[in-house]
Amino acid sequence: MSDFNIKASVLVHRIPVERPVRTSFGTMLDRPSVLIRLEDGDGCVGWGEVWCNYPSVGAEHRARFLLATVLPLAAELDLFSQPERLWPELTRRLAVLAIQTGETGPIAQTIAGLDCAVQDLAARRAGEPLWRWLNQAARPQVPVYASGINPDGAAEAARDAIAAGYAGVKIKIGFDSELDQANLRGARELVGSDVPLMADANQGWSLEQALDFAPVCNELGLAWLEEPLRHDAPDADWIALGDRLSIPLAAGENFSSTDEFEELPERRGLGVLQPDLGKWGGAINMLAIGRRSGALGVRFCPHWLGSGIGLMTSLHVKAASASEGGYVEVDFNPNALREAIVAACDAGPRDGSVGLGESPGIGEVEAAVEAFSDCCVMREEWRTAST
Repeated sequence: MSDFNIKASVLVHRIPVERPVRTSFGTMLDRPSVLIRLEDGDGCVGWGEVWCNYPSVGAEHRARFLLATVLPLAAELDLFSQPERLWPELTRRLAVLAIQTGETGPIAQTIAGLDCAVQDLAARRAGEPLWRWLNQAARPQVPVYASGINPDGAAEAARDAIAAGYAGVKIKIGFDSELDQANLRGARELVGSDVPLMADANQGWSLEQALDFAPVCNELGLAWLEEPLRHDAPDADWIALGDRLSIPLAAGENFSSTDEFEELPERRGLGVLQPDLGKWGGAINMLAIGRRSGALGVRFCPHWLGSGIGLMTSLHVKAASASEGGYVEVDFNPNALREAIVAACDAGPRDGSVGLGESPGIGEVEAAVEAFSDCCVMREEWRTAST
């Protein structure tokens, strides 16, 4: 084992909300997060976040798996000081366990969050912002759009998001065809014809339902239609729908292998690719996907709908990718922890984009996280054997 000593803190927050976040497949009654804080022997700190939105009890499960399995194995394999090896080595070593438990998603998500924390730690040790540590030639200006807009009051929320400085807005659909149409038409009327307007059906439709809705998407000139079909729908269904659309199809948050990211954009006729670094792949894989996006013929638009740690990491990786076009998704629903982290990093939108600063790593987030200790429902510490 290496003498690279690490103390890890795994924190589960549940942030209360007055208005639940609705999707076609479920509702979030609070805003959960699983945060990983790594501290080395020199006092340098790195932060990462694990995707944990569903099921509602999933946050604590992922946190305990990190503590019981992922962190000890990372120490055994001497991976904390080797960011480039962490994802492939942990994925290889835990592959059989993923099959045995049937928990491919939670295992990939915990590795992904840890990868982000290790990448952040490495950047801070180098005294560099993450965007520059990943790419010395990167530019720290990242276009952003507002997302997660509920079906109730959607048009007004879209108007407010544009007024708040976002470049575009995405509305959740897949509930009821009449309601979906009314929301998109209302939003288009309020934000104007030149503002990018997107729609996300969250895998809620059959092919027939999606084909029926396609003329509305074309008429409104949507920037893209996201996940209209289930991820496991046949490629032929995606192609059939794409043939009826004059706008791009978007997907990627539910892709779970390098092969899917390499092959599905062409096989399904996608125009927008949306990896989620807390769900699969971490920062290292999302950076590689972003750099390949041009060759894949897609716009690179990182997906995120969690707390501020994952959002800040997504912004830095998007900047480092130097990919042309595309945006980072920013949840427009209230989430006090996310908002505090964004404010601490001075990463609010201005004129459609976010400017990333010169602070090491993803920014100064420590105080913002600690301010929400009353919402922290689980906090456990872990150390390498020699600390």
